[in-house]
Amino acid sequence: MITLIKKIVLSILICAFSLHSSWVFAHEMSMAEMEIRETTSGEFIWQWSASNDKRAGVGDLRPQWPGTCSTQVYMLRCGEKGLAGSFSIDGIGSSYSAALVKIYWLDGQSSVYTLTKSQPTVQLFGSAQDRRTLSDIAAAYTVLGVEHILGGYDHLLFVFGLLFLVGFQRKLVWTITAFTAAHSITLASAALGMLTLRSPPVEACIALSIVLVAGEAMSQRTTLAKRWPALLAFIFGLVHGLGFAGALKEIGLPQHYLPTALLTFNLGVEIGQLLTVMSVWLVWYVIRRWPAASRFRTPLLYGIGAMAAYWSWLRVAAIFS
Repeated sequence: MITLIKKIVLSILICAFSLHSSWVFAHEMSMAEMEIRETTSGEFIWQWSASNDKRAGVGDLRPQWPGTCSTQVYMLRCGEKGLAGSFSIDGIGSSYSAALVKIYWLDGQSSVYTLTKSQPTVQLFGSAQDRRTLSDIAAAYTVLGVEHILGGYDHLLFVFGLLFLVGFQRKLVWTITAFTAAHSITLASAALGMLTLRSPPVEACIALSIVLVAGEAMSQRTTLAKRWPALLAFIFGLVHGLGFAGALKEIGLPQHYLPTALLTFNLGVEIGQLLTVMSVWLVWYVIRRWPAASRFRTPLLYGIGAMAAYWSWLRVAAIFS
């Protein structure tokens, strides 16, 4: 018990140091900004924001306007229908990881869209009115949540570590529930602006949490983590929720459907998490009677721990870069 407490305290101290360091050493976000301003009905001027780093190559980003619009340098003419239709930016994911598009309409209203590599296209409706239906928002953000957890290898490795630590027994239900409750709290708090932390130290803490869980799973002793795995899952679930919130911030939240988008994104994360647990359970069920199967436990845990330790060094270094 004392050993586990020391490990958790050490991890928290490293995370706290990382958070403190992040305030001193700025880490530039890879976000391009575009401004589009309606000058007369159906006509617009657009430009990349002056805050963009020209060395990163804004020229690599190529806006693809709706088919009814014609361009001449930085002038955009869209006719009677206005700026309506499918809009995308080619090149996101290379020089820049995302693009923030601000549209200022003639009536004084404005719209903001975030385009990322996983979501490079949005629908424009010719005005500030967001005409997406509630079901559209729910479906889109559920899929984004599933994609994020299945593509987030660090989050998946943490779940794998919990499965090795607990096994497929009743405690697993409480452990997964605690992890879900914890990351839901911090995800909602960060997404609603009540909690703000920089991404590099959060990502470093996530990697450190995987190292700790892998080490506890390899221990031959009956540690506090093995007796109360839900406690460990809850503590580090709070940190993982900040990671989910960082991804959601890059994707963007529609202000008219904020609760729906937040709830369904979290639901998508849970669906992806449950799919992962079910997949591992199926593999375990197939090979559990194979005598040699138990020999893979230690090498797999060493692999998880080694990968997480490597990420930890990289992410701590990123804080100071």
